[in-house]
Amino acid sequence: MPPSRTTALPARDAGDIVSVAGDAGEAGRRYWLRLLPVLALLAAVTRLPSFTRPLWNPDEGYLATQARQLAAGGTLYETVVDRKPPLLPWLYRGAFELFGDRPPWSLWPLKALAVLAVLAGAVLLASLARRRWGDRAGLLAGVCYVLASVALVPEDTQAATFEVFMLPWTVLAMWCADRGRWAGAGLAVAGAVLTKQTGGAVLLPVLWLLWTSRAGWWPLARLSAATALPVLAAALLHGPARFVFWMVTGSGSYVSADGAVGHALIRGLANCGLFAAGCLPMLLALLYVARTGRPMTRTGDVWVWLAASGAAVTVGLQFFGHYFLQLTPAVALLAAAALRHLTARGAVAVIAANSLIAAGFLTWALLLFPRTEPVHQQRLAAEVRARTAPTDRVLLWGMHPEGYWLSGRAPASRYLTAGFLTNFSGGRGGARVGEQHAMDGAWPYFRRELRLRPPALIVDDSRGKPYALPRTPTLRSYVARHYELVATFDGADLYARSPAPGR
Repeated sequence: MPPSRTTALPARDAGDIVSVAGDAGEAGRRYWLRLLPVLALLAAVTRLPSFTRPLWNPDEGYLATQARQLAAGGTLYETVVDRKPPLLPWLYRGAFELFGDRPPWSLWPLKALAVLAVLAGAVLLASLARRRWGDRAGLLAGVCYVLASVALVPEDTQAATFEVFMLPWTVLAMWCADRGRWAGAGLAVAGAVLTKQTGGAVLLPVLWLLWTSRAGWWPLARLSAATALPVLAAALLHGPARFVFWMVTGSGSYVSADGAVGHALIRGLANCGLFAAGCLPMLLALLYVARTGRPMTRTGDVWVWLAASGAAVTVGLQFFGHYFLQLTPAVALLAAAALRHLTARGAVAVIAANSLIAAGFLTWALLLFPRTEPVHQQRLAAEVRARTAPTDRVLLWGMHPEGYWLSGRAPASRYLTAGFLTNFSGGRGGARVGEQHAMDGAWPYFRRELRLRPPALIVDDSRGKPYALPRTPTLRSYVARHYELVATFDGADLYARSPAPGR
């Protein structure tokens, strides 16, 4: 790496920046006293729909069920499993410990934390933009970030799940790197990775900043150590082999797009188009400024950030809507860099137009988004609760683990969804679904669980999906030998233990 040297700011930008050294001073305090309430109010309003229903998507139910298992003495990546890092399950566990676990209201503290997470990302991004391009750019970056955070299907933007809590770490990494705080940047990258694996994509723009600043080898060593040590500590805490399997190597079938490329591309294009529509005024302003040839100075690392985030969205070709939230910080920062070239009236017009679009997404979430599936899960959970004792274990064969949490019944298996045992995924449709595509070792472990602790009730909630019980020979045979159909409720078949097991 080239020797360390200081890179001067372009003369064009020097007059735009209030304080290159930071946000300290009376002017900085006045600026933040005015801006913080605006961003806080905007974050609260855009997250308001999240409080209007107990759950927005199965990820929230999965995390809630994991948290309850951890509270009961479960071991992460052993008796409590998911293809995700450990930070968010433990955050849910901590919230339940502090505020109680009383469905359906016990997710409210997590929803409040999600508001704070959006606010934290907006504030850090505003600070980053202000340092580079001045006060107005800081305001624009923060506002654009919050508005872009709702530019997808409501179940993807309003759920208190992985991307919402990952993004502040990624923005913090760039904020630290922009100030030459390489150890802090590394710790923030590690925080992003330990929230969701794709958060590690932010390391690329951080390294770009390190290279272009010509900081030298010692900052690279500090960045590398600060990134690696927390991840290594998490691996040692949870068991290196289990940690690596559930974080990386155990997802081979899940990330394969064999047989579903067309489905994946249509899904990706649809969500990309929706996100672009939600950010359309910002994107048009960016295109206008680029076409007029006005300089977009100090944006090289932001373009790298956008490209790395786009690659992270693409990994595995699942293209779930919430994946696209990873694009919001870079898009908002580029929008701020462009909008500062417009007149004040022009910038206000862009923000006003984008606010109207965001209001449309909020109206969709509050009034128009279907409640059919959440209502079904609540009704089914009540039925399970009525047919079992509090100490009973149950098996919910489906893709909605929130049923365990809502019913107050412990799962009979560490595999909370049929996806682990059949490779079913909403991003794949019916391609490569079946026992032969399950995670390595899943079925032997599952059979052992059923033998040692047979569930008091098995609920087939597949409702015609490709993983339905008739298409799953091992489970179908087990149910036929040991269980009998006792009810069909709201489209789900309920099986109780036979009076004479094994007949």
